[in-house]
Amino acid sequence: MDSQRAQALKLLKTCPMMRLKDFAAHGIAPETLARLVRDGEVIRPARGLYQLADSSGDAARVLAEASLLVPKGVICLTSALQFHELTLQMPSAVWMAIDRTAWRPKIDYPPIRFVRFTGPSLTEGVERRSIEGVKVAITNPARTIVDCFRYRAKIGIDIALEGLREGLRQRKVTSDQLWTYGTKGKVWSTMKLYVEAMVADGA
Repeated sequence: MDSQRAQALKLLKTCPMMRLKDFAAHGIAPETLARLVRDGEVIRPARGLYQLADSSGDAARVLAEASLLVPKGVICLTSALQFHELTLQMPSAVWMAIDRTAWRPKIDYPPIRFVRFTGPSLTEGVERRSIEGVKVAITNPARTIVDCFRYRAKIGIDIALEGLREGLRQRKVTSDQLWTYGTKGKVWSTMKLYVEAMVADGA
């Protein structure tokens, strides 16, 4: 049991977040993890998810936790804007896209707000980023801004405009990229005047 304990802690130093089945693959029993939690060396932020107790909690870590719990989900909207440093908003929940026909998981922590994407929407403009050793699917800056305009009724037009302004100002997006995703998302007619005005102003 002591060797399992040492191995579990060693694994968590290499990969700061792990699922119960990941430990099981290394021959570590649930009882070992339960003892580590009781001793305060490991915490369980969500059911079946473990990390070291002294791990810092920040916005990026929450995205990694959500992605471990919903492996086929895609971080999007305000959560993606915040990750790309295109907004000062700190969303109260992780925005995550899942397939239109997928089962909606019931997760207590971290809080997740789900939206439904269909077909190519789940793959086009989606990057894989490594956060805390976890591969996280997240929409790229241009795709994120376009999605914020598509879902402006849910997140607010002000956030969409902030993302657009910062994306152009920081040169993380181009007008051509916005046109491409905006046309596919059938929202370019809404975005066009804002994009042209900000480009003219040198936003």
